[in-house]
Amino acid sequence: MEMERIGRVLQAMQDRGLTQIIVCDPQSIDYLTGVYVEPMERLFALYLQADGHHIFFLNKLFTVPETPIEQVWFTDTDDAVGLIAQRVQAGEPLGIDKEWTARFLLPLMERLPGTPCVLASDCVDSVRARKDEKEQELMRMNSRLNDEAMRRAAAYIREGMTERQVADYLRAQYQDLGCEAQSFPPIVSFGANAADPHHMPDDTVLQAGDCIVLDIGGRKEGYCSDMTRTYFCKQVSEKHAAIHDIVRQANETAEALVRPGVPLCELDKAARDVIAQAGYGEYFTHRLGHFIGRTDHEQGDVSSAATALAQEGMVFSIEPGVYLPGEMGVRVEDLVLVTKEGCEVLNQVDKHWQVIG
Repeated sequence: MEMERIGRVLQAMQDRGLTQIIVCDPQSIDYLTGVYVEPMERLFALYLQADGHHIFFLNKLFTVPETPIEQVWFTDTDDAVGLIAQRVQAGEPLGIDKEWTARFLLPLMERLPGTPCVLASDCVDSVRARKDEKEQELMRMNSRLNDEAMRRAAAYIREGMTERQVADYLRAQYQDLGCEAQSFPPIVSFGANAADPHHMPDDTVLQAGDCIVLDIGGRKEGYCSDMTRTYFCKQVSEKHAAIHDIVRQANETAEALVRPGVPLCELDKAARDVIAQAGYGEYFTHRLGHFIGRTDHEQGDVSSAATALAQEGMVFSIEPGVYLPGEMGVRVEDLVLVTKEGCEVLNQVDKHWQVIG
């Protein structure tokens, strides 16, 4: 059990005026209790109360270790929602996890018409956002492994290969490096395909002069990595090299501003201004970054709408890009860890444009 983490969640609940919350995101439950279940369509919930009397609601098909938390068991044919309705504090505001599906929430609301249900995921997400020392080291370790995967891919790629071949190679590298899985399916984009930030690898063949966008990450010991580098096959035009320099400068400009207390929207603006001043503002089509940890995209982002302040222990991406439809794309992405006085860039692979293949 992670009692210190649960204590921070209870404090966040108190700050919101809540005395109870239902947590159902399996990653959040694991983060708080060390119990991981993949429930599929079944109900799986952790009920937290301000008085410390917490309850697990568990299907008998699940296998979980003993914990100091009360366990309420049910079968597929039992009224699981009814069991929750009997245990919560009726009439008191009930915090609800953003991941809880309507098939459970709506029947619970029908059972408890006088109990306000409020979205309260931030009570857990705000705690998950600030990594403790153990988590920080796991993020460093995963980023070192991701650096190695990127270096191997850059050395492997040759003209005439397909995107799918490179993606398959990367999957094998994560296995070789001891990762449990990839953080997400690797993005491998050649030439004009790179104008789509989330292009999925296909049978496009690499040709001389193509840009090569590699957006990759692995997962080990429950934590994720994520990084993007853009290379060029055998040769690069003056225009494309200049665009890469602009994107890299945007990345480095934003990273230089990361410190506790800075509004996250200011980081987005700093990077966006570099790209806009170079004449490519309309081609930077996404937010600057996202939070990361137990999942590749955790709650929280770095965007023009993100008014939250950076806090020590947060880990998020800085990933500006320029995407020219029908022509090419460039993205340069690092993960940064907010420290007491600034930030630690977790990725060490060279960010300058390089010709490979």
